[in-house]
Amino acid sequence: MFSEQAARTAQGLLAPPSAEASTFARVPVSTYTNCSQHFRLGERSFNRQYAHIYATRLIQMRPLLLERARQKWGSGIAVRKLCELQTAEKCCIVGTLFKSMQLQPSILREISEEHNLLPQPPRTKYIHQSDELILEDELQRIKLEGAIDIQKLVTGTILAIYGSEREDGRFVVEDHCFADLPRQLSWRGPSTDRFVLLVSGLGLGGGSGESFLGMQLLVDVVTGQLGAEGEQSCAAQISRVILAGNLLSQNTQNKDTINKAKYLTKKTQAASVEAVKMLDEILLQLSASVPVDVMPGEFDPTNYTLPQQPLHHCMFPLAGAYSTLQLVTNPYQADIDGLRFLGTSGQNVNDIFKYSSMEDYLEILEWTLHVGHLSPTAPDTLGCYPFYKTDPFIFTDCPHVYFCGNAPHFQSKELTGVDGQQVLLVTIPDFSATQTACLINLRNLTCQPISFSGFSADEDEGEMEISH
Repeated sequence: MFSEQAARTAQGLLAPPSAEASTFARVPVSTYTNCSQHFRLGERSFNRQYAHIYATRLIQMRPLLLERARQKWGSGIAVRKLCELQTAEKCCIVGTLFKSMQLQPSILREISEEHNLLPQPPRTKYIHQSDELILEDELQRIKLEGAIDIQKLVTGTILAIYGSEREDGRFVVEDHCFADLPRQLSWRGPSTDRFVLLVSGLGLGGGSGESFLGMQLLVDVVTGQLGAEGEQSCAAQISRVILAGNLLSQNTQNKDTINKAKYLTKKTQAASVEAVKMLDEILLQLSASVPVDVMPGEFDPTNYTLPQQPLHHCMFPLAGAYSTLQLVTNPYQADIDGLRFLGTSGQNVNDIFKYSSMEDYLEILEWTLHVGHLSPTAPDTLGCYPFYKTDPFIFTDCPHVYFCGNAPHFQSKELTGVDGQQVLLVTIPDFSATQTACLINLRNLTCQPISFSGFSADEDEGEMEISH
């Protein structure tokens, strides 16, 4: 199932029973390091303005962008700040993009009933032909025109532009460049097959029986309780399971109870309570067999703003007894068997999708890597903590595996950087909608989807199927 070579040498379900009971030991993790410390919040103060994070982002990324600009346009280019611009002078500027968008949601529209305004209809994308790009630095701002894709770019992107200022005060862009992929740590992957299973969007509490059946099939496969000896021997090679957010369904968020009187909700129980108990039982089965990393997501009981902090151990009295259960942040970064993993639960990619013309989640994932920032739209349209000393979302090292969760469907791509970096990009599909997980082979960085489909309601006689 996981490795064709292993499947050919193992017995199938139609083979006669073996004389001795087969036992397959779980492959051990040789090396593991959680590298997400810079996503952990110590002091939590929301008294600061968000201007500090933009200023810090520009200061941190400017040296790298100037280096990329000189590599692309020559070491003799004139580098200017906006206050130093001369009309018609060809020069290079490094700054922060601001995208002026007519359709961007506003707090005034949210209280439109008080102002007698028509409410804005919900949209999947907020781009419009009248959108404008504005470049800012520490002192000034200027409108951009020319060879730059207005619809694709988003607010918060740091880039270098080359061109000249016109007499009307607008800057005509001839070319632009991004920070591109940073340096990559040396490859220290295993020499034999070892797998990491990526699952996202379990959606517990959503009321879907089919997704719950697929989830139990997934647990049984990972723990070796399903399949023939060939499947069991390959399942034993899964060294780690990563759950990438949205463990609970959106239906568990009963926001209507906030507006009700307390005596009406005194004896009611939050929908998330039973869902968390169900999650604890699932994590108990997994943690008893394999190391599990649990990332929070948009609908999970933790802070809403990025970086999301780990779920609290008190919610998992059963699974919390195992040291193999690790509650981690979102975004999450770790070294697993000598390979650097970096990923999110999908909020950053989904937010860029709304405010950009890019239609493909995998394209957005690759674009963030070239831009050099994990979530450029934060804090403008995506909530994040008001950092002021450093921006933790800037790429400092190039990962070997870069993933995002809760995508519409599975996609993967092997990306090669200009300096020889090798990155596997993976979009993990929403499991509650697709019953699909992703399996990554650490030996050669190949990725394949595994589908756990239950009984079909459209057919008279459904069949359970596990495919890859």
